[in-house]
Amino acid sequence: MTNKANPRIIAIEEHYWDREVAETFQDGDAVRRRSPIIERLYDYSELRIQEMDEAGIDFQVLSHGAPSTQRGDAETSVKLARNANDRLYDIVGAHPDRFAAFAALPTPDPLAAAAELERCVTRLGFKGAMVHGLTNGVFFDDKRFWPIFQVAQELDVPLYVHPATPHPAVVEAYYQDYLKDFPSLLTAGWGFTVETATQGIRLVLSGVFDAYPGVKIILGHLGEGLPFYLWRINQALARQGNRDTSFSFRDYFCKHFWITTSGFFSNPALLCCVMEMGVDRILFSVDYPFVDNQPAADWIPTIPLSAEDKAKILSGNAEKLLKL
Repeated sequence: MTNKANPRIIAIEEHYWDREVAETFQDGDAVRRRSPIIERLYDYSELRIQEMDEAGIDFQVLSHGAPSTQRGDAETSVKLARNANDRLYDIVGAHPDRFAAFAALPTPDPLAAAAELERCVTRLGFKGAMVHGLTNGVFFDDKRFWPIFQVAQELDVPLYVHPATPHPAVVEAYYQDYLKDFPSLLTAGWGFTVETATQGIRLVLSGVFDAYPGVKIILGHLGEGLPFYLWRINQALARQGNRDTSFSFRDYFCKHFWITTSGFFSNPALLCCVMEMGVDRILFSVDYPFVDNQPAADWIPTIPLSAEDKAKILSGNAEKLLKL
């Protein structure tokens, strides 16, 4: 249980790589260029726990980083996801006081993905699942994926919608001119944000929350910018000419979405999110190892909120949402 004066620190968007999954999809040259990060993605205990201890982070919820199992053929993705989740179960089991897990889902086969979510939660004790970007170019709101949402509602676990590289057509039209000089524009610099925020918007518009009103979605990086835009999106979609002028995008978003601080340690941005969504919807994350633990830890004492609200962000909200 969280102590307001000295709360536990739980980080919930913390990545690792499974070798079988990563080697199926990852370009070898890219791996070599980012060797310090790669070392940490493949470290499941010693270095990871050492760096957690140095930063004062008590607990990580582990999730497979991109690449994950949102690409390729259905048969391959099912095999990869199941094997990776079984190995992740062993990783968590070796340090259950430090780790929990989100499942990788083989979304190229939506029914198998729904079954894998159920297996991971009911048999392996996972806390939900993470999906990376589009599935072979298809957005997550597509009705073929709705069996996943049905199972998530039945099990009362969240689905974490994480970024991945934008659609190739978007890359060509929006970013290609600048990628030689600014390759990060495609990823955390902007491309990830636009792609994942679009996923969030489409989920609200799709009707999936009417079909499954208990579904819970997590977005990282302080909601991929959506909290800042809530008022404007809500107002625009209520104008004449839209399907239903009484529709409240803001109400749906604030009911069904939680957001994390992964890779985004800004007090002005955090306060905007608190004012728009409420402090109960915000969870601490680092985005390790793509972001170091220490900047996140150094930010914590500067957060301009009460001890009670800081305790909620640092661990209380995660304990409640994930039943930790």
